[in-house]
Amino acid sequence: MEQEMFNQRTDLSQLSAAVDQIRQSLSHVIIGQKDTIDLLIAGLLADGHLLLEGVPGVAKTLSAKLVAKCISATFSRIQFTPDLMPSDVLGTAVFSPKTAEFQFRQGPIFGNIILVDEINRAPAKTQSALFEAMEERQITVDGNTYKLEEPFMVLATQNPIEQEGTYRLPEAQLDRFLFKIEVKYPSLEEEIEILTSQHQQRTEDQLKEIKPVLSVEQIKALRATIKSLFVEPKLLAYVAQITHETRHNKSLYLGASPRASLAMVNGAKAIAAMAGRDFVTPDDIVKVAAPVLAHRIMLSPEKEMEGLTTADVVAQIIKKIEVPR
Repeated sequence: MEQEMFNQRTDLSQLSAAVDQIRQSLSHVIIGQKDTIDLLIAGLLADGHLLLEGVPGVAKTLSAKLVAKCISATFSRIQFTPDLMPSDVLGTAVFSPKTAEFQFRQGPIFGNIILVDEINRAPAKTQSALFEAMEERQITVDGNTYKLEEPFMVLATQNPIEQEGTYRLPEAQLDRFLFKIEVKYPSLEEEIEILTSQHQQRTEDQLKEIKPVLSVEQIKALRATIKSLFVEPKLLAYVAQITHETRHNKSLYLGASPRASLAMVNGAKAIAAMAGRDFVTPDDIVKVAAPVLAHRIMLSPEKEMEGLTTADVVAQIIKKIEVPR
């Protein structure tokens, strides 16, 4: 009977093979950044949008492009700038002399994988063009609604807010990102390896070697598999406790919404599947808690002045709540 309890209820062999292939493809070009790569893959499998934040030069854009290269799907890149207009993202109606009518010309948002580079370089008006697309997978222009093809995923990069010439992302937009991934500096050994690879001019050759690993249909199938994974009721309660605690924490001015709880469960399912398990453990939830919550909560002014970060508060909350057994 005990043996039966630990039998896999879901066949994850195809998913594991795909994850291994994507990891190998990315690690050929991206040196280090293991956590970043895992969260990128988890976000793809959990059907979520991802925000990568880090200083210039830490391979944020390259990482996003490589994920897109691993998928046999349409890819668009939008470079956000201060003068970019919403119509440059969504598309616009163009008058056709032949038909004497206005025809809608699709913008770069119409694709499967959308790389929004330096999203915080554009003002709020342009950033808001992504709101409907990210949440409802559709856009509305001139009273007409256009559905976006599935899978649809936004991979956005941004430099830290305190850098000159940037605009803070609206809270409503931040809440639409499944994970905020902090891309950190490489270690000394990793930086030496980066220099060696560039010096020997291997990077360009490695980029050309990356081939699509998954088709659109395969991604849809893998996402359906992940949604079906088992989560114990006590773990759902654990997630709810973590989110609930953000709303009553003295260090926070703004807590997380129920969307954060859903994101934590979906992210944990993807992490579990990547580990070859068809059930979620508390460790899976802890692993995704900071990437899910850090951009959805706001520090009180006093704590911000003390140098505390949202990730620090998430760590304190997790330490405070008893882990289910």
